[in-house]
Amino acid sequence: MLLDSASLYFRAFFGVPDSLKSPDGTVVNALRGILDFTSTLTTKYQPEAIVACWDDDWRPQWRVDLIPSYKTQRLDVEGGEADTTGGLLGPQVPLIAEAFALLGIPVVGAPDAEADDIIGTFASTWDGPVDIVTGDRDLFQLVDDDRDVRVLYVARGVSNHDIVDNAWIRAKYGIDASQYVDFAVMRGDASDGLPGVAGIGDKTAAVLLKEFGDIDGILAAAQDRWSSIKPRVRQSLLDSGDYIAAARTVVAVKRDACDFEVLTAPVQEEAFREFGETWGLGGATDRALTALLAD
Repeated sequence: MLLDSASLYFRAFFGVPDSLKSPDGTVVNALRGILDFTSTLTTKYQPEAIVACWDDDWRPQWRVDLIPSYKTQRLDVEGGEADTTGGLLGPQVPLIAEAFALLGIPVVGAPDAEADDIIGTFASTWDGPVDIVTGDRDLFQLVDDDRDVRVLYVARGVSNHDIVDNAWIRAKYGIDASQYVDFAVMRGDASDGLPGVAGIGDKTAAVLLKEFGDIDGILAAAQDRWSSIKPRVRQSLLDSGDYIAAARTVVAVKRDACDFEVLTAPVQEEAFREFGETWGLGGATDRALTALLAD
């Protein structure tokens, strides 16, 4: 089970009341929330191993070099990551990493890599079923029925998550998971600063991929004035050649971001109970230990 850590702790922060505080007054809603997320999913799916995949670099320079607008809307005036949480989430992030370590869950990041790239590396290398836990669509590209890689998509909540396989993607978008990168490149994603190809949304992108297979086939058809592509869409595709080439690299998660190694460690039960008491985790402490210590 691969946890898209930042996706989950942001979701926990905004979904759990910030009235939850430790004895010293520190807000711990994200900490408690992500621990309960992990406990719930661990109990339900009983994974052989769990990895907390980490954003060591949430906006890698190599992606920015290719598309300068990449995640620019998330920058603050000084060029760092904008804080939309009133300063209440930042202090919890190292506590989340510490909690995972005490529970025997390795926290894995890598230089110049987002958590998505760590997930891509582990999902492509692990010999066995893989569940990717995220609230972001970007990772649908890793779904692979043949290798039993799926996404537990928590956009509607952890207790109401979707199990995303190729059939789910086909029903939702009309494409296969193997086409998702090209689909996302054309559609774009304003939340990531990716403009996409003008005039192409989900439906048009799906129609083009159904007829021509991939972006290479679509671009070849765009250069053929006798193809079925409508003139306005054809021109947009031809005008967007440089963007498409760059976006395919930016959107695709890396599969070699770090050395593949699932580090296992025992649950430090006594230390975690002390941690839970220090930070006022209440029942989340017992729930996490019950889930992680289960045979």
